[in-house]
Amino acid sequence: MQNPNEDTEWNDILRKKGILPPKEVPEDDEEEEVALQQQSVVKTYESMTLEELEENEDEFGEDDEAAMEMYKQKRLAEWKAAQMKNVFGELGEISGQDYVKEVNKAGEGIWVVLHLYKQGIPLCTLINQHLSGLARKFPQTKFLRSISTTCIPNYPDRNLPTIFVYFEGEMKAQFIGPLVFGGMNLKVEELEWRLSETGAVKTDLEENPRKQIEDKMMSSIRSSFPTRKDSGSEDEDD
Repeated sequence: MQNPNEDTEWNDILRKKGILPPKEVPEDDEEEEVALQQQSVVKTYESMTLEELEENEDEFGEDDEAAMEMYKQKRLAEWKAAQMKNVFGELGEISGQDYVKEVNKAGEGIWVVLHLYKQGIPLCTLINQHLSGLARKFPQTKFLRSISTTCIPNYPDRNLPTIFVYFEGEMKAQFIGPLVFGGMNLKVEELEWRLSETGAVKTDLEENPRKQIEDKMMSSIRSSFPTRKDSGSEDEDD
């Protein structure tokens, strides 16, 4: 008599028609299959983000809750660590002695915006105010200021304000002198845009605010000119 547990095409047909019972699976094979499934579930946990774990929470059984909770806590800890990394949030003050440590050796992946200023120069005061606000808005960027001559001996006042932009210790951009900033009419949005062009901040501004001001100025100038009649109109009047 043919063994009903044999892997033959005929037995498969009989099983599909319900004539033969389902093939018996040895206990060792069952245990191995369960172990593989568990390994697959664990691998799934490991590859999921915190959001994915929360979204798929209902799809896992009671036996998976402990493992899933463990990985949720792990992802949460990783997220908190990432949020705490490189968070500054204020405009710091440094001296020349701090320059190498705070600027050149700021660390991997860190942008530094350094403002050289002097007290008593109105534009320097304005830029310090703008940078304080930007430091709060972009806490991942390190914003610093330093009195020019304490940072760089004999640095000329005519070059103030000066902003240096560094990334991982290398200078990426520099803005030197009052003309570069456009004087006391400088808006914080304009400064934000300029810093975003260097890569120091990721702005949510869609276009250069200065362009909007220039467009309005040009429109105002054009509207102030008298309207000219074409030669054809003048001939008709004659």
